[in-house]
Amino acid sequence: MASGFFAILDDITALMDDVAMTSKLATKKTAGILGDDLAVNAEKATGFLSQREIPVLWAITKGSFINKLIIVPFALLLNVFFPVAIKVILVLGGLFLAYEGVEKIVEYLFHRDKSAHEVIDEQNNNESEKIKIKSAITTDFILSVEIVIIALGSVLDKSLAIQILTVSVVAILATVGVYGIVALIVRMDDVGYKLIKSSNNKGIKYSLGTFLIKALPIIIKFLAVVGTLALLLVSGGIFVHNIEYFHHLWPNLSSTLKEFIFGILAGVIVVTIVTIIKKIVKKLK
Repeated sequence: MASGFFAILDDITALMDDVAMTSKLATKKTAGILGDDLAVNAEKATGFLSQREIPVLWAITKGSFINKLIIVPFALLLNVFFPVAIKVILVLGGLFLAYEGVEKIVEYLFHRDKSAHEVIDEQNNNESEKIKIKSAITTDFILSVEIVIIALGSVLDKSLAIQILTVSVVAILATVGVYGIVALIVRMDDVGYKLIKSSNNKGIKYSLGTFLIKALPIIIKFLAVVGTLALLLVSGGIFVHNIEYFHHLWPNLSSTLKEFIFGILAGVIVVTIVTIIKKIVKKLK
């Protein structure tokens, strides 16, 4: 009986070793999309009153965990029973990301007075928070699909148990890692103020605190730009890697530039269609 118990322990240990190796490989393959996920979500998690930043970020993080709980089993089932549906879902998600990216550019160029990065005030706090949280969770869902599919694609030749554990580990690491870093970014100014307060306005603490406070708005603006580019590059990458015609089009063009062009073009088309539909609905009303 003891030998049987230790045999089971050996099997579990071997399985965990395999999962550790496959998770490391899958994490490497998803590193690019995780960077994009960080940029997009850090940009979306900013622009709130200081006391609301952590509650809002926690709400988005919980939404991200729920997204993963839906996506992981769904992706595994689709891969077994209807693998072609995964590509369709990815392309639809790519269209949404392209729409969001181009919409941000249009908003900046033509409606800067209604900037999405403007700090939300207390009067419209609840409604604006709900809108931004919903937008962040929706975007996270699309990016999470991409992360899960890439992770799954790296272990298709492994057993079902390893597939399940590897994809689950990557999904958890993605959520904890991304939103942990986002939390650090959005609290930079509070840390800076505390350092200044305890420094008597001199010394290394004062210099570091001042740097953190001054750096935060620059980082937020930088992340806004990087987040928008990330949306377009991720969407373009989805089209290039999942649509055969696009994959072989312009073979001599840089892959990054190619993905960006497809992201922009898809975004412009979707934004135009959505704008026309909105106008038609408005006239009908």
